[in-house]
This record gives sequence, C-alpha cells and structure tokens, in this order.
Amino acid sequence: MRLTQGLLALALAAAPVCGAPAQEAMRGLDLTSPDMTQAEMTRAQVEAALHAAPGGRGADFAGKRLSGLDLSGLDFTNANFRAARLNHANLSHARLDGATLDQAWALGADFAGASLVKASLFASQMAGANLDGADLAGARVTADFTGAHLVGARFEDADCSADEKNQSMGLMRAIFKSADLSHADFARANLARADLQFAKLANANLQGASLREADASGADLRGADLQGADTSGLDVDSARIDTASVPLLAKAINLDRAHRE
Repeated sequence: MRLTQGLLALALAAAPVCGAPAQEAMRGLDLTSPDMTQAEMTRAQVEAALHAAPGGRGADFAGKRLSGLDLSGLDFTNANFRAARLNHANLSHARLDGATLDQAWALGADFAGASLVKASLFASQMAGANLDGADLAGARVTADFTGAHLVGARFEDADCSADEKNQSMGLMRAIFKSADLSHADFARANLARADLQFAKLANANLQGASLREADASGADLRGADLQGADTSGLDVDSARIDTASVPLLAKAINLDRAHRE
C-alpha cells in the first residue's frame, strides 16, 4: 500500500532520536483507533479556549483530538492545529485565516465555505475532505487532497509547489489526485510539480499559474483557462483537453497522448 506524505511525516516526527526506520514507525498507526476517531474536547471547550486566547486569536490546539466535532462557523484565526486530529470534523464556514494545520489529520472533514487565507497546510492529510467554496488564497499547501471535493475553491496566489528542502522525507507536494477542482480559481498559484492526476479541472481558472513539471495525466482540463500559465513539462498524458488550448500547452509533455475535444 502506497504511503502518503502525511503518514510519513507523522512517522518521522514520532520516531525516537536514535532513529527508528520510518517504515517501522508506520506499522503502529491505526486510522480507526480512538486517537484518530474520537475527540478529547467538546465544542464548548473549544470555544472557551478561543475566548481565552490573547485577543481571541492564535489559540493552541496542537496535537489535540478533535475528530467528529461540530466546529462550524467558529473563528480560528491564527490558531495552531499542528498534528491535530480533525477527521470528519465539521469546520464549514469556519475562519482559519493564518492558521497552522501542518501535519494535521482532516480525513473526510468538512471545510465547505471555510476561509483559510494564508493558512499553512504542510503535509496535512485531507483525503476525501469537502472544501467546496473554501478560500485558500495565499496559503502554503503541500497537503494530500486525494479524492477531495474542492468545487469553486479559491487558491489565488497560493503556493502549492513541491518543497525542495525536504527530500529526505520524499517529495513533499500538493496532491490533488482524483480531486474535483471544477471551477476552482488558481490564478497566479504555484503548482510546480503538483500531483493533479485524474483531477477534474473543468472550467478552472489557471491564468498566470505555474504548472511547471506538474502531473496532470488523466486529468480533465476542458474549459480550463490557461492564459499566461507556465506549462513547461506539464504531463498531460491521457488528459482531456480542448483543441483550442493546444497552443497554450505547447511546452507540455505527452501532448500527443492527450484526448482533444
């Protein structure tokens, strides 16, 4: 079974200083365990922690188990959720501007309509999550959104490029594999080396975006606006594209294998 980037990051973070191999640390992870499925706080306690934070900003929930909670509509501006468990939590329409969700677990979580402007999502696990209409403008994203719903999500000026400084942990990059990014806005976003395999990018705005060496094999790019986008080395093998977009994909690879419609 393929190890996801977030699992590996968590294993490395949990490994003792003497250096147990990451593969051995991975064997102890159980996504169905209470640690991953149950909450140690109630919504009322979370709200109390928010009120207690200086100026009501920057509350610390690092490592907290918050899975399954209804946290919709709350203001988590600048909050710290590093390595927190938010699996299947409801954060719809919550405000997470400037929040840190590095290595957080949010499998199947609901972020619909949430604001994550300039948030940090480094090695975050968000497979199957719902981020329809979420705002991630200016965010730093190397999260795993495999199978997630991001219809109409905003990523303007977001940095979703690969993190070249963490090669010892494998290639840390944004993963949108099989995600629904229809009508998403990636204007001026950096998607260099991002994984967009089989993603739905129909009618997405990619104006001025960097898609350099990204993998969009099997993706649906029909109706996507690629004006001014850097498509150097973009892999479009078996992707579905508009014939009119061919000139804009002149620097892509495997263009001859794309399905033109």
